[in-house]
Amino acid sequence: MPRPYRSALVGGFGYLGLFVLAIFANFVVIEGLVESDNGAATVHNISESMGLFRLGLLAFLGIFLIDVAVAWALHIVFRGHDHDLSLLAAWSRLVYTVLLGAALVHLFEVLQLVGGEGHASVLGREYVEAQVLTAFESFDSLWLIGLAVFGLHLVLLGVLVAGSDEAPDPMGWILVVAGIAYMADTVAHVALTDYSSYENLFLALVAIPALIGEGWMGLWLIGRFRAWRSDVRGQGTSVPGHG
Repeated sequence: MPRPYRSALVGGFGYLGLFVLAIFANFVVIEGLVESDNGAATVHNISESMGLFRLGLLAFLGIFLIDVAVAWALHIVFRGHDHDLSLLAAWSRLVYTVLLGAALVHLFEVLQLVGGEGHASVLGREYVEAQVLTAFESFDSLWLIGLAVFGLHLVLLGVLVAGSDEAPDPMGWILVVAGIAYMADTVAHVALTDYSSYENLFLALVAIPALIGEGWMGLWLIGRFRAWRSDVRGQGTSVPGHG
């Protein structure tokens, strides 16, 4: 079986990688190029920065793959505390990852519409612009559903962390708060007719606990790697309870 200290290393550096890729893909590429109410400007921005858009798509693919590894790593690290809860937390993160992968199909569609040869001349520029906006809306909708499931994952992970003897309780409860905020944001998108009026508020409610909780988790995992490795080398055995 994989040793938990190796899994902690994978999870810790996976979290750090997710932070870098998510900031670049979402805030630099998507937020920088897409104007949700202006298809012509969006197509122009992407066509003028096609290399940046491709890098953003690669970053999302990286997130997709790293999330699978992080889900596995977290399960290995915490399964000794509560195997069933750890497995449920891992599966919920994988469901989110699958939804993210499905959402990425629409970004590939944008790549074909804007970067493909002759689409505007064959389909008409206005049609291409409308389809690009529709593709981004579909991407957002699938990702939004995925983030609700990700919120569930954070709640489960937070409860798991708070009940663990090794992880700090405050980190667990911050993850619970972040998970509830993710789910509340998805509900607000559906329930509020004027969500845009509260968008910045919800962004803060989600981002602050998520950055603190997940950043703390990543650093804690890296720290546990060093501690567990020292323990294993000193004892010549695996950590009790983990096999």
